[in-house]
Amino acid sequence: MPQEAPELATPRMSRRALLRAASAIGAQLVVGIPLSGLPGARAATSTFAPNAFVAISADDKVTLVMPAVEMGQGAYTSLAAMLAEELDVPLGAVSLQPAPPDPKYVNPALGIQATGGSTTTMVWFVPIRQAGATARAMLVQAAAQRWRVDASTLQTADGAVAHPASGRSARYGALAADAARQPAPSTVALKDARDFKLIGHAVKRLDAPGKVDGTARFGIDVMLPGMRVATLSASPVIGGKLRKADSAAALKVRGVRQVVLLDDIAAVVGDDMWAARQGLAALHVEWDGGGDVHASQAQLWAGLEEASRGPGVTAQKTGDAAARLARGDVVEAAYELPFLAHAAMEPMNCTVHATPGACEIWVGTQAPGFAQAGAASVLGLQPAQVTIHNHLIGGGFGRRLEVDGVIKATRIAQHVDGPVKVVWTREEDIRQDVYRPMYHDRLRAVVEGGRVTAWHHRVTGPSILARWLPPGFKDGIDPDAIEGAVKPPYDFANVLVEYVRHETPVVTVGFWRGVGPNSSVFSAECFLDLLARRNQVDPLAFRRNMLQGNPRALRVLDLAAAKAGWGTPAKAPGNDQRVGQGIALLAGFGSFLAAVVEVAVADDGDVRVRRIVCAADVGVVVNPDTVVAQIQGGTIFGLGTILYDAITVADGRVQQSNFHDFRLPRIDDIPAIETHLVPSTDKPGGIGEPGTVVVQPAIANAVFAATGIQPTRMPIDRSQQARKSS
Repeated sequence: MPQEAPELATPRMSRRALLRAASAIGAQLVVGIPLSGLPGARAATSTFAPNAFVAISADDKVTLVMPAVEMGQGAYTSLAAMLAEELDVPLGAVSLQPAPPDPKYVNPALGIQATGGSTTTMVWFVPIRQAGATARAMLVQAAAQRWRVDASTLQTADGAVAHPASGRSARYGALAADAARQPAPSTVALKDARDFKLIGHAVKRLDAPGKVDGTARFGIDVMLPGMRVATLSASPVIGGKLRKADSAAALKVRGVRQVVLLDDIAAVVGDDMWAARQGLAALHVEWDGGGDVHASQAQLWAGLEEASRGPGVTAQKTGDAAARLARGDVVEAAYELPFLAHAAMEPMNCTVHATPGACEIWVGTQAPGFAQAGAASVLGLQPAQVTIHNHLIGGGFGRRLEVDGVIKATRIAQHVDGPVKVVWTREEDIRQDVYRPMYHDRLRAVVEGGRVTAWHHRVTGPSILARWLPPGFKDGIDPDAIEGAVKPPYDFANVLVEYVRHETPVVTVGFWRGVGPNSSVFSAECFLDLLARRNQVDPLAFRRNMLQGNPRALRVLDLAAAKAGWGTPAKAPGNDQRVGQGIALLAGFGSFLAAVVEVAVADDGDVRVRRIVCAADVGVVVNPDTVVAQIQGGTIFGLGTILYDAITVADGRVQQSNFHDFRLPRIDDIPAIETHLVPSTDKPGGIGEPGTVVVQPAIANAVFAATGIQPTRMPIDRSQQARKSS
């Protein structure tokens, strides 16, 4: 199970020190853009001086040092397009270099160097463009001085500066050395949206060709001279210790070179993964159980429900909801979400070469600074003595914000002479995951005149931030756990939102695509359908009546309903299916999404999603193809969650082990998915997680409409939805 991420060193970097570091790059133009005080972004802590960099070399090569990692969300292409737009170079001219662990690349919204929370586009949209515009201004000034002309008479296009009056031109590379001697302008004008050639236009993904022809290198693809491959097994019960293992039997397996036995890990090192796996099977590891060896899923649910009735911390209070609830006709409901694994296609892996006084690591990680500090803490080194080579990630979803895999690989590598790639089996990946938390949401409301006049939302669950980033947990509140519950998009007259922290035993929990909003938006949107039904009001009309003061939310809701033909679900074939439409709204991650879903429910309770229609307002769109792809991927992710997936515990152990019992959506499960984007000039929002969040309540509400029975615990219970014989 994961260890806590070590605290990162966060040195302050002055502008002078930054310029000294830049001068070491040689005859290149290097631009750094300070990120503090960005509009709409959370200010970074005073101990960080984050910067984004672009380098232009004498051979005309343009390099963007990527402050975000690529894990399938299209960040490499979108950020490169932002730079190319302002720099006036073709998108294909930009080379990408993953940022090393460095406070210059801190995500302003998170306060650490990490990619997550659907923040990439929203926080880097202005800084990356500023970097491009600043570089372009310095190149223009260098050309103006060389040609002794006014800079205003020059033009840029396709990576060159031109002086139309004289017919002279120069490539950026030829001007780079002179431009590096120019003072950086204190302010630069960014392009007007009307002049965009890349931003807002569909462009081909820069990472796609390599993924198609196999040249793209993920962490698991790393091959080094003399490298061995290891696989591992950890205690199935948290806190369990290694009791016995048959090393002799493992060493007899062809290709096995070494057995590494630690107090909580057993690993076999071989020539390849097959040898390591066969050796691990022959090892016959036995464990001493941990303190939670008798824990069961029923106990965990009961403990969570009991905690939900205890004292909580007020996260939002508008008006006096408690007083209004005390004298009104109160409707109450509770919703529960299970543990979930990430189950990314690329299983956890990390290659480590530990030598005296130094260490090199090849990995795909969402938090390179945490990975560096984690390995350093194991080896007793300073973080600077650990080199991180970050790679493409074959699915992150929050799992690779954790560095337990790096720490375990480093502990194994300490005992191996030479580089070793540690690859988790699928079973280990699922049984030793850092799971999406269990949540319990209890809601109470009063409806009068077709409007909610009192709203009480109580969120019960663990605090991920208290473990992962302690400064983020303040005054007893985990902001991530209550996101989506506080500041609902609807005009509720009186609002009370509370948070009850309850740390479930047995498993370690962490970020999972959508995290807190998965529970808060699911429960709120399902509860709204329950209120509409109780008051005999159409769910769409019920929501619209409370969104008149939120035009962006109302716009996506109306668009999704219109495109889906709200109120007219197609008839299901045969007589053994019931059909229904469900609707849900998300206002979160800086974006607005609405989803309308059509389902057919068979007599045996089997649910088939037949159509998903999404409308999205994500502010300024960088690449519409990426937005559509993220919504499609997110809705498929959420579909699997509500219909099939759950991690359960028995005897202190996770019961699921592979895709046969932790089922991901299959091809025949996927319905038609339509996406409609609302043109917007608002600042960019996030899109990696919203599709996952909004589709879950939409599916649940569609099932409610089809059967009259509201799902209140994921995944949907087929037996509950089965047609009862008379």
